[in-house]
This record gives sequence, structure tokens and C-alpha cells, in this order.
Amino acid sequence: MDQTWLSIIPFMIVIAMSIWLKNILPGLVVGILIGSIIVSGGLLAGIEQSVSYIVTTLSDETNIKIIGFLYLFSGLVGMMNIAGGIKGFSEWAGTRIKTERSLLVFIWITIPFTFMMPMFRIMMIGPIIKSLIKKMHLSKQKVGMTLDISTESVIVLLPVATAFVGFMVSLVEGGISGLNLGMSPYEVFLLSILFNFYAIVMLLIGIAQTFWPHKRTGLSNKKIHSDLEEKEHEFHRMGIRKELSLVKAQPWHLIFPVFLLLALSLYLLWQDGMTQGANTIFEAFSMADATFVMLLAVFITLVLTFIFYIIRRVKMNEILYHFYDGSNQMMEAISLLILIWALTLAAEDLGFSVFIGGSLGSFLPAFLTPATVFVLGSIVGYFIGSSWGTWGLFMPLGITLAVSTNASIPLTVGAVFASGAFGAITSPLGDTTITTASILDMDLVDYARYKLKVSAIGGVIAAVLFVVSSFFVS
Repeated sequence: MDQTWLSIIPFMIVIAMSIWLKNILPGLVVGILIGSIIVSGGLLAGIEQSVSYIVTTLSDETNIKIIGFLYLFSGLVGMMNIAGGIKGFSEWAGTRIKTERSLLVFIWITIPFTFMMPMFRIMMIGPIIKSLIKKMHLSKQKVGMTLDISTESVIVLLPVATAFVGFMVSLVEGGISGLNLGMSPYEVFLLSILFNFYAIVMLLIGIAQTFWPHKRTGLSNKKIHSDLEEKEHEFHRMGIRKELSLVKAQPWHLIFPVFLLLALSLYLLWQDGMTQGANTIFEAFSMADATFVMLLAVFITLVLTFIFYIIRRVKMNEILYHFYDGSNQMMEAISLLILIWALTLAAEDLGFSVFIGGSLGSFLPAFLTPATVFVLGSIVGYFIGSSWGTWGLFMPLGITLAVSTNASIPLTVGAVFASGAFGAITSPLGDTTITTASILDMDLVDYARYKLKVSAIGGVIAAVLFVVSSFFVS
């Protein structure tokens, strides 16, 4: 198609509707429909083309592996909930924290559990933190900021055993397909972790804040912003929450599956990579089929955890019910992933790569490419509040720009992931911000403003690092 500028229309629609509706899913649906109509030239044909794009994404073997992992992984969390694992760990930790510093250190100590998805960790330790804040009269904003930084910054820096890894690797795979880089998508992802400057800087800021004296303001933060009511109605899942509050605390019901999944993921990655001919651990992780290994690891963990719970006399019907309930909690993310894949197919059929390479890529210098991608992605990420949505929108753009300007692809990929992290940590629309503000009884707007001041510092430092690194990384 000669009019390749039309390829940006679907993305513009998604961004505009996400800012307007504060939700990315409706925008993705409309963006795919409009893109498909432009491709096919008619309304009915466009609708058929939209369905065809979705079916194509679901027919891809790698995509199905990722979807399967996300569904099973969330189901495992549901099983741990009803088995009392989360409650047991929370009660155990709550009796050992006496000061502000020990509370903040405790937050950092729980980092290994971040791989269970950000919301899982926040919901797991949030009630404990809330009670201790009230008991010790601590700053809710400082504690909440430490919780969010240690959650969102870490989740994007972990190379294995997270629901994020499968999603992130799949985006890289879609972006570099056909480029003949001589590197696997997982290897590019691993390299990009080193260049996720925003997440790294925010981790350092969070650690410094843990040991930095804090002057209390005495502000009251007991009002929950009305946006929270729009996020989840007070009666939604009320029965589930009440049931979970009555379960018996069993710390080992969390410890067993968590460490089993971590161990299996690392071992199977190494084993699969060595089978492919790797000589070192790094080569093994690079050469392994990460999506299949993660799916295999969570499947084995599910089976062994189910047996473990039955032996421990957890009711089978309860385990199965909460497995499906937990899995269904991931359906929004799965839907988002499928629609992003379909949107990318529509944009490519419209000539997105050609347009970007021939317009912005024709005058943007290579040393500014990663920083530009980071700044633009951070702005969009702030308004839509979704790291996954930001990555999905900017990964094809970032890689296309890197190719057309001869910028470093791993560095640019790191910039894309950094921009999503900025939005997830900073945005008042982000799940992390809303959940933390709700659990700790903080005003959402005040808390978001507090985080923006700190995040802006990290963002400026990261942008400078992207520019400087461009001169040293090829």
C-alpha cells in the first residue's frame, strides 16, 4: 500500500481511546476494526479481517504457549489462596516487624515473591503493611512508594519464572522476526534487561529511600478516590473475599509451590538449552525455548502442588474451584495480549514498518532513538497506566526505528520496557497505584502526585543514560 501513513491510525485510535476511557481494551478493539477496514476496503470485509487476525494469532504455536502459561500460572495463585498459603505467610511476617526501617527492609526481602505477578505480592503483604503503618504511625506514601518500586521495577528485571517474561519475549520475537540478528528473542530480552535504566534507577532510589530519614507530614490519607470505585464495584467478588478471609493460615502452602516453580524454571531452562548444544548457563538460557519451558514448569508445579494439597487435606473441590477462579482473573491480560498481536498484524499489513522507516527514521539520529522511544512511551504509559499496553504499542515502533536509524536494538528494546515500567509505577490509572492506595487507605490523586515527583527524577536520569549509552553500545 502506497499510503503507508494510514498504518499509524490504529495506534492513534488506541492511544486516544485509552486516555479517554482509562482502559486500553476498547481502544484495541476499535483500532483493530478500523485497521482491518482500511486493509480490506469495506465494513463487512473489515470485520471478517479482524476475526482473521485474531484467529491467526491464536493459531501461532508460541502464542498458545504464552496464553497457556498465563492461565495456568494464575490458577496456581488461586490454589495457593484457598489453601491458606498467602494468609499464612502474611501472619508469620506480621509478628516480626517493629520499626519503619524493618518494615521497609521486609518489603525488599519479599522481592523473590514478585515473580508471582505484581498484584499478587501487593495483595499478599498489603494487609500486613497497613496494620503496621497504623500501629507505628508511619508515612503511608513512603511505604507505599517502596512497595510499588520494589514490585514494578523488579518484575521487569527478572529473566525467568514470571508471567511478564513470556509476554515480553513474545513482543521481542514479533519485533525482530525476519531481521537475522544472529540472536534469539530471549537473548535480546536478556540483553535489554541491562539497559532498562529506569527500572534500575528506581530500584536504587527505592533502596536509598529505605535508609533515608523521612520527615512526616501528618497528612490524612483515608479517602479512597472515586476512580477506585470504577475499577471494581464493592460487591464484585465479595463472596470470594469473605471465603478467603476464613481459610486457615498455612505458610508451607505458599512456600512449596513458589520455590518449586522457581527451581523447575531454572533447571528446565538450563536442561533445554544444553540439549540445544549450549556450553554455558548463559548460552543455555539464550538457546532454550523459554515459552515452552515456562509452560512445562508451571504445569509440573500445578500437578505436584495439587497432590501436596490433597495430602495436606485441602478439599479437592475447593482447590479446583479456586484454580479456575484464579485463572479467570488473568483473562483480561490474555485478551489484551491477543488483541495487541492482532493489532500488530493489521498495522504491518498497512505498511507500518515502511512508514516509520521512511519518515521518523529518516531524520532521527541513532544516538537519540532509544531516548526518544523511552520519553514517548513514558508519556503514553502515564496516560494509559498499563505497562503491557505500552510495550505492545511501542515495541514494533521502537525496533523499526532502531533498524532504520542503525541504533542498538537491545538498547532500544530496553527503552521500550523502561517506558512501560515508568507508566506502571507512576500512572494514577495503573493497577499498582490503585491497589496500593486502596489497601493502605490513601487518596489516589495525592499518592500519584507523590510518586510522580520521585519518578520524574528517575525518568530524567534514565533518558540521559539512554543518550550516553548510545555512543558506546552498537
